[in-house]
Amino acid sequence: MTNGIDISAFSLAKGKELTGDDAYGYKIYDGTVVSVVCDGVGSAIKGAEAAKRVVDFLVNSLKNRPKSWSIEKSIKHFIENINHILYMESIQDYERVEYVTTLTIAVIDGNRLYGANVGDSRIYLYRDSNLVQLSNDHSMSEESMEHILTAAIGLEESVEPYYFENNLKVGDRVLLCSDGLYNELSSDEIKSTINTKASALVRKASKKHNDDLPDDTTALILKIDELDPRVEYKQKPLKVEDSYKKGDLIDGYKLIKPLAQHHRVWLSSKRGQNYVIKFAPYSAIDNESELDLFVKEVWNAKRLKAGFFVKAVVPNNRTHRYYIMRYINGLELKESIKKRAISVDMGIELALFLLKSSQFLIRKDLLHGDIKPENILIYKNSKDKDSFKLVDFGSISEAYSITSRAGTPSYLAPERFSGAPISEQTEIFAIGVTLYEALTKKFPYGDIEPFQTPQFKIAKFPSSINPKIPKWLDAVIMRAIDIDPKKRYSHYSNMLYEINNPQKVKHYFGATTTLIERNPILVCRVALIISLLANIGILYFSRA
Repeated sequence: MTNGIDISAFSLAKGKELTGDDAYGYKIYDGTVVSVVCDGVGSAIKGAEAAKRVVDFLVNSLKNRPKSWSIEKSIKHFIENINHILYMESIQDYERVEYVTTLTIAVIDGNRLYGANVGDSRIYLYRDSNLVQLSNDHSMSEESMEHILTAAIGLEESVEPYYFENNLKVGDRVLLCSDGLYNELSSDEIKSTINTKASALVRKASKKHNDDLPDDTTALILKIDELDPRVEYKQKPLKVEDSYKKGDLIDGYKLIKPLAQHHRVWLSSKRGQNYVIKFAPYSAIDNESELDLFVKEVWNAKRLKAGFFVKAVVPNNRTHRYYIMRYINGLELKESIKKRAISVDMGIELALFLLKSSQFLIRKDLLHGDIKPENILIYKNSKDKDSFKLVDFGSISEAYSITSRAGTPSYLAPERFSGAPISEQTEIFAIGVTLYEALTKKFPYGDIEPFQTPQFKIAKFPSSINPKIPKWLDAVIMRAIDIDPKKRYSHYSNMLYEINNPQKVKHYFGATTTLIERNPILVCRVALIISLLANIGILYFSRA
């Protein structure tokens, strides 16, 4: 279950077949759910392949749709795209249509359902004990000819999908299915089982034929147990002032002093307790994109409940657009290392903290997006031990969702400057640069200015600046900041394993590492052989 929506999907091939012509897929990104079911036309040679390709294409395209496009425009555009691709491939490869499939797609964004279908796969909405078909069958209406399609993906050069929208309510169930399901189960049979899992529906149909289905059968159920709170956050009428000043009283929170130059983050107090209050930018009043970004930040701050982050709350009775964070009496790591580099032991603790917090985020398909010492607080915990917290909920993004240079230049992986998306591997680079700086007080590739396109030269080993750094940690950091992604850690778990197992860390060889440094035994053996051959030669010529 994610974002209050529980998703289940299941498919069975007809008869005793091991695979069928149906395909399904879904993806959740930034609170939006995309789900697709396709039924490859059995009479087409490439029906099954067409179904799989359409599912993959639409799920991934909707995830990466241009931010300026509406969901309706995106759905229609991408359906037209994949239809044209499959039709043209059919004509090119077979001189007739063979990549043919039905399609049904449902997108949930906030409290809104967006859907479309081509062919006779269906979408149903179950609400208040009623089951309603939202899609429209593209098939012959004459009796006994209902199985003949009048439209399908790949059937003609262009396609006109049936499109619809509806509002959703908590308790709703959305069902996407192939005709193999609704041809076997009545509306009452579907209603009696839709509150369970998709597998229960498909197996109910299968049992009617003693597990020997006459057609491939697929179901995907979206159970709306909670609506995305961002809809409420955005629609709530809240004040956004042009400026706030010391002494202002906002819903009982007294502003003490600004904690950022733009005066949107303040130290405040209420009932003798200190808090940090962060206000939306003034531009959010008439700039929907700015408002969406702040609402997303508030949502992330509220839902990311883990010890890696500062605890945040969103007061129910607030009159201004803000959220509250627990005040921690600590110091930015950046300020701390201006005085002196952190110890090796603390550097290891910092590495573990950053990797574990990043693993927590990636499980939710999220990345911090701006890991750097300024966004890390160092403070004394209840046991009087130095500990860390990550801040800046505003930079948190979905994996692969950003291809710009968003972030702080000195911590961006080289590929980010040429349009590569933010990823687990680019975050590892930022972690490596942060560790390098914290242990040496220097950047591995220099201090990169905004809008600068840097030339990444060879970095010095951090131990050449801080001799206390052990060789194994040297190798870990250098591997994390390697400018070649192929030589960098691929996943947090790879780097975390080596931090926890220093004895298993392999030597890191940079571009300038000499052969004798890389393989001293081989060099010695070669030198010995050369010396031996030289001595034999001298002996031979001396006798001659």
